Amino acid sequence: MTARSIAFGERTSLAFRLHQAIALLDRFPPSILQLMFRIAIAAVFWSSGLTKIASWAATIALFRDEYMVPLLPPEIAAVMSATFELSCSVLIVVGLATRLATQPLLGMTFVIEVFVYTEYWTQHLMWASVLLFLLTKGPGVFSLDHYVGRLFRTKGLAR
Repeated sequence: MTARSIAFGERTSLAFRLHQAIALLDRFPPSILQLMFRIAIAAVFWSSGLTKIASWAATIALFRDEYMVPLLPPEIAAVMSATFELSCSVLIVVGLATRLATQPLLGMTFVIEVFVYTEYWTQHLMWASVLLFLLTKGPGVFSLDHYVGRLFRTKGLAR
């Protein structure tokens, strides 16, 4: 056997092993990722919502003096923000009306990026990516949406 054929055999073996490793990774269940994404993004917004309701006067001052969201008075913006952060986070974690619940949080992320903290674009891009993934792919099988959909299909109420 020549040195060239041994080297070729090693490359083929390495390529085969790499292919096997990629094939194994391809079998990773997407629903586990969807569950992880739901928990991760909900934790971000839940924490923010809890901070807002912990000191309402400070929250109103923050919206008035720092955030300065256009078109909305600080009191209304603060109420909307805390309401969406807390309620949508719960819905996303349990996977109920997930696609609907991602939309206000995507809107908030957009407003935060464009009008408030433009320098944190990488963090906002990460939030938006997770929310867009959930919006487009859904919450996965570990969700109430999945079970409600299955129930509707068995009752003949949905396809």
